[in-house]
Amino acid sequence: MSFNSFGHLFRVTTWGESHGPALGATVDGCPPGVPLTPEDIQVWLDRRKPGQSKYTTQRREADEVEILSGVFEGETTGTPIQLMIRNTDQRSKDYSEIAEKFRPGHADITYWQKYGIRDYRGGGRSSARETAARVAAGGVARAALAQLAPGMSITGYMVQMGDHHIDRARFDWDQIDQNPFWVPDAQAAEDWATYLDGLRKSGESVGAAIEMTVRGAPAGLGAPIYAKLDTDLAAAMMSINAVKGTEIGDGMAAAALTGSANADEITMGPDGPVYSSNHAGGILGGISTGQDIVVRFAVKPTSSILTPRATITKSGEETTIVTKGRHDPCVGIRAVPVGEAMAACVMLDHVLLHRGQIGQNRGRIG
Repeated sequence: MSFNSFGHLFRVTTWGESHGPALGATVDGCPPGVPLTPEDIQVWLDRRKPGQSKYTTQRREADEVEILSGVFEGETTGTPIQLMIRNTDQRSKDYSEIAEKFRPGHADITYWQKYGIRDYRGGGRSSARETAARVAAGGVARAALAQLAPGMSITGYMVQMGDHHIDRARFDWDQIDQNPFWVPDAQAAEDWATYLDGLRKSGESVGAAIEMTVRGAPAGLGAPIYAKLDTDLAAAMMSINAVKGTEIGDGMAAAALTGSANADEITMGPDGPVYSSNHAGGILGGISTGQDIVVRFAVKPTSSILTPRATITKSGEETTIVTKGRHDPCVGIRAVPVGEAMAACVMLDHVLLHRGQIGQNRGRIG
C-alpha cells in the first residue's frame, strides 16, 4: 500500500494501525533551528484525543508523543523528525464478531476488494486513529510557522451538526474553546448538547461541517494551475477520514451568486489593498490575497452504529450487522483539530515553497 505521504517541501508520512502497538509520522523538510519539544506537540494532541467527554468515543488513549529523531538540544536539526504515539487501550475483541462481515459505510469492503486483506480491528489503516499522527505532524508545522510566519493563526470550529447551524450573528471566537463541540456560538453549543445526547443514547450518529480560518497569511502563497493553495488545502481536507466534501470561501454557494455580487471589490487602504468582502475565501487564482483564508469541509455520520444494517460476508452471504465497540456519535467534533493540523502542514509547505522560489513578493502596489 503506497501513498502514505503528502506535501511538497514539508513532507509528512504517517504509519501504523488502529490496534497495532503504535502509530506515528515521519516529518521531512522542517527547517533547522525551530524550537521543538514533545510538549509543543502534545498540546495539540490533547485537543484531539478520545474520551474527553461523553460526546466522543470512550477509548482511553493518552496519545503521548515521543520524538525519536530530528531534534537536538530542543531545536530541529533539519533532518527527518520521527514521531511515535503508542496505542495503550486497544480492545480488538470488540471487533471479533465482524471479522467476516463488511461494515456498511466503512472501507472494509473496498480494502478487501483491492488488497485481498483487511484488518477488521477497528479498520486498521483506514481508522480515524491514524489522524493522531497527522495532528502530531501539525504540531511540528505550527512550531515552524511560529518562526517563519509569526502573525499567522489557524482556528477550526464546527458550524453545523446535522441540520443544526450556528447563528453567524452570535459568532464569538472566545467561545470556541469553551464547549466540547468547538462551536463559536454559546447558544448553539447548548442546543447541540441536548440534540447529540439524544442521538448518542439511541445508538445513532450524525454528520457535521467544520470551518477553518487562517488569519494573518501573507499575500502571494500558492501558484497557478497545479500548485494552487486552495487545491492543496482541499486535497488535505478530503484526505481526512469521513470527509465527503470541501469548499473554499463561499464554495458551492457561489453558484447562486451573480458576478456583481460575487466580486470582492478592491480599494486602496493605508497599508495596501482592501477588499469589500471575501467571497473568494482569501485565495484568487490559487494564490493568497492576504485576507482570511476560509476552508470548510463536511463529515459524514459515523457508520458504526447500534442499529442493525444489512450487509454481506466475504463469502458473499447476505446477513445483518450491529457494530459494537467505542465510537464517536459525531466524528466532526474530533475532526476540528485534525483539520487544523492539515491546514498547518499545507500552510507551512507553501510558506517554504514561496520562500524558496520568490523570497519576497515582487509586485508592488502604490
